[in-house]
Amino acid sequence: MRVLIVSDTHKSHRNLEKVLEKARPVDMLIHLGDTEGGEYYIAELAGCPVHIVRGNNDFFSDLPREEEFELEGHHVFITHGHYYYVAMNEERLKEEARARGADIVMYGHTHRPALTQEEDLITLNPGSVAYPRQQGRRPSYMVMELESGGKVEISQEWL
Repeated sequence: MRVLIVSDTHKSHRNLEKVLEKARPVDMLIHLGDTEGGEYYIAELAGCPVHIVRGNNDFFSDLPREEEFELEGHHVFITHGHYYYVAMNEERLKEEARARGADIVMYGHTHRPALTQEEDLITLNPGSVAYPRQQGRRPSYMVMELESGGKVEISQEWL
């Protein structure tokens, strides 16, 4: 299964359209919040199953605050991250993910890509395709490949 992971598009879809063209084919799109009302367009654009959570700028949104689901035998927990103070560090988020039995946790909010692979937990943030904040400020996203039986490969990608 090939999963495209993005976050923090903030109503700016031009780069997301480019990312989808570059990353296709994908079996699923995960958006980690701050669509600012673009969730329906994103879902239609993706052309595959989509999981989208509400970010701190998704005012009056009906999107869920967070989600948990299974992918190829992995328990996945997704959130925007601001309720776990991810701008400070990932520790509260990791604690929550472990308490929920997740072995993969994904978040956004910081607009900076991050990937930590520990023995019991993969923690990732794809950064932002619209408004990156890391050094060099290149739009970023991640692609996760999951094989039946548990193998997970994650690649950081740039536009």
